[in-house]
Amino acid sequence: MGGAFAAIALALAVSACAVGPDYRPPLVAIPSKWSSADRSKSTGAPVLARWWMRLNDPLLNTLIDQAVLDNRDVATAKARVREARASYRQSAGALFPVVRGTESVTHQKSGPNLASESVPTSIPAFIQYQAGFDASWEIDVFGKNQRGAEVAGYGVEAADEQLRVTLLTLIGDVASNYAMARGYQARLALARRTAAAQRETAELTGTRFEAGGASAIDLANAKGQTSTTEAAIPTLEASYAGTVHRLSVLIGHAPGSLTELMRRNFPIPRPRLPMPVGIPADILMSRPDIRQAERVFAQATARIGQAEAARYPTISLTGNISTTGLKVGDLGKNSSIGWSVGPTLSAPIFNGGQLQATVEVGQAQRDQSLTQYQAVVLKGLEEVDNAIVALAQEQIRLGKLSVSVESYRQAATLSRALYRNGSTSFFTVLDAERSLYSAEDALVQSRIALATDYIALNKALGGGWDGLVDVSKPEVLDTNMGPRPRSAILGPLTRS
Repeated sequence: MGGAFAAIALALAVSACAVGPDYRPPLVAIPSKWSSADRSKSTGAPVLARWWMRLNDPLLNTLIDQAVLDNRDVATAKARVREARASYRQSAGALFPVVRGTESVTHQKSGPNLASESVPTSIPAFIQYQAGFDASWEIDVFGKNQRGAEVAGYGVEAADEQLRVTLLTLIGDVASNYAMARGYQARLALARRTAAAQRETAELTGTRFEAGGASAIDLANAKGQTSTTEAAIPTLEASYAGTVHRLSVLIGHAPGSLTELMRRNFPIPRPRLPMPVGIPADILMSRPDIRQAERVFAQATARIGQAEAARYPTISLTGNISTTGLKVGDLGKNSSIGWSVGPTLSAPIFNGGQLQATVEVGQAQRDQSLTQYQAVVLKGLEEVDNAIVALAQEQIRLGKLSVSVESYRQAATLSRALYRNGSTSFFTVLDAERSLYSAEDALVQSRIALATDYIALNKALGGGWDGLVDVSKPEVLDTNMGPRPRSAILGPLTRS
């Protein structure tokens, strides 16, 4: 008995040791500043939490809140977080003893002893009661269970970051589709205004043709130009409808649920510029995809130790205590109590190299995770640099297009006045109106691009939800509209 306790004490003394490599955060060389940022205009750290609020569009804010509540991808990511947390509790539980209670009642009766030469007799029946406890504890000498808990813990953190990645993507998609929908509305309004003005010009040309002041070619060109502009309207309508349908699905509802709400025209969201972008090292702390990749690398490192520990012996302490009696009242008496306790040693002797191969698999997976982490960092740096360039250049383009529109508007106004007075040809009017419509449409598209570039930059910097949604409660699914929030937001949605 003394030897058993000595073995247990020795096992406990070394149980804090965990074989395998300990995790160290990976080092990645990154530049000290963004290669394309204008530091004179982009100073300070960016405000990333709820960045969409700076677009100053209450309806967009409400739609994003709705999407966070009802989007299916978010619901899936929340379920994965709950799964990871439960898996961690499973793994952590292996570090503690397991105790089981047992109770039994046995009714026994034997038949006559036929082998006896005497007259067969029956043995009386009796009832036996038994109760007790069984306990077992695998002493984590080489840290297999400890590494398993590490793996599960890193898995929880990776799942949390995946939820943030999902939220970041979702919010960016909602904002981008909302900006594009408002842009299509602006382009539709422009096309309708331009077509109406061109119809007036065609009517004037028809009047002048009847009076002999214009040719048939002028009249044909005027009608053709009007029809060309009108032909763009169905294409824009289809694109607008598709964008609104996509926006509806993103917030977790049927494709047509936002049609009435979006019918009223509102301006394309205008970002507040210039926007600070901080320094490249900031994204290592703010981008959830980089944080997730780093946690996956940590998880892969811990798995090596888990596989390495499986090559070493395991020591378990098992024991039981039980009490037996023919009556319930006999249970618990000294004469009816029995117990046993002792350590068990189990060691792998021959397995055909499987355990060593498992370690090598873990090492290869660790190396893959490191490479993937480095790739995600480089991708993040690239996305931020590209977004900075796109946003800066679109600002320049927007300014040039604004000047272009003003110039073409003056030219169109003057040409129409001169044409009415008979001082210029119709081709001058035709060219001026075409140029004006093209420039105005390009200006609207530039405003859309400026908004979407601003959204892309915030996504690239890792901006997103400033607090995780509650993952403790599963979504309640409605067979028609999907998961519903505690209070329906879409019902009273209005904008003044």
